[in-house]
Amino acid sequence: MTDESRGIGGTIGPPWSVDVLADLHAGVLDDTRAAELWPLVNADPEARAVLDALDATQADLASLADAPAPRMPAEFAARLDAALAAEAAAAFPGQAGPRSATQAPRQAGSGNAPVLDLAAARRRRNKRLGWAAGVLTAAAAAIVAVTIAIPDTAQQPGTPNVAAPTGPSVGNDGAGAQALVGKAIGVRDFGPLQNEGRLDACIAAAGLDPKVRPEGIRPVNVGGKAGVMIILTTGKLAQFRLVAFGADCGPGNPAVLFDKVVGEK
Repeated sequence: MTDESRGIGGTIGPPWSVDVLADLHAGVLDDTRAAELWPLVNADPEARAVLDALDATQADLASLADAPAPRMPAEFAARLDAALAAEAAAAFPGQAGPRSATQAPRQAGSGNAPVLDLAAARRRRNKRLGWAAGVLTAAAAAIVAVTIAIPDTAQQPGTPNVAAPTGPSVGNDGAGAQALVGKAIGVRDFGPLQNEGRLDACIAAAGLDPKVRPEGIRPVNVGGKAGVMIILTTGKLAQFRLVAFGADCGPGNPAVLFDKVVGEK
């Protein structure tokens, strides 16, 4: 991506280069540079407009994966039938006179190879598809029955890390978490902890100052474990403390997955 009108050469700061904003949005900048840029970008309405456009584009592209495949237009289906009929006629040139591609095949022993019957082929295909759909439906019903029969252990107390990980993936030591700071500031998504009360219990168990309220809260996937990351200020410009709690944290069990300071030292 190249922007010829703003920030030529990747200038850091207003006017912002779209290249820089795209790299920041994609999370390809190093953690230190990303922590420096996010507060500046969030304070610039024009830069935020570019990032919002990138978010909208990502959402549009993601929605294409769930869109149903369109039906083949009738004119193209007719042309395909005609092409198949022509291929059939070319494959069996010994037939006496032209025959429709949908005519029934000749009886065995007539000395000529049978002409392809498209209508019969379609009926056989639909029959096979119907049989396959029945098998898939039965399999789906079996899966649902097994799911109902197996008790849900995700909500049982005392079971560590039973929640399925959600959110972006970071390393066990918090590597990569700094790049998430910009988008997480102002967010209050408690993820597997579900509510602020459970998060406050984790914060208290970890011995953190309850007066320092998180600037952002979002779920993260820490090395395959479900977690919730909070962003705390440190009193220094562009410096934050990132703490991630496991899904099983609570009173007497902080379950801290990582605790690190990022940004300017």
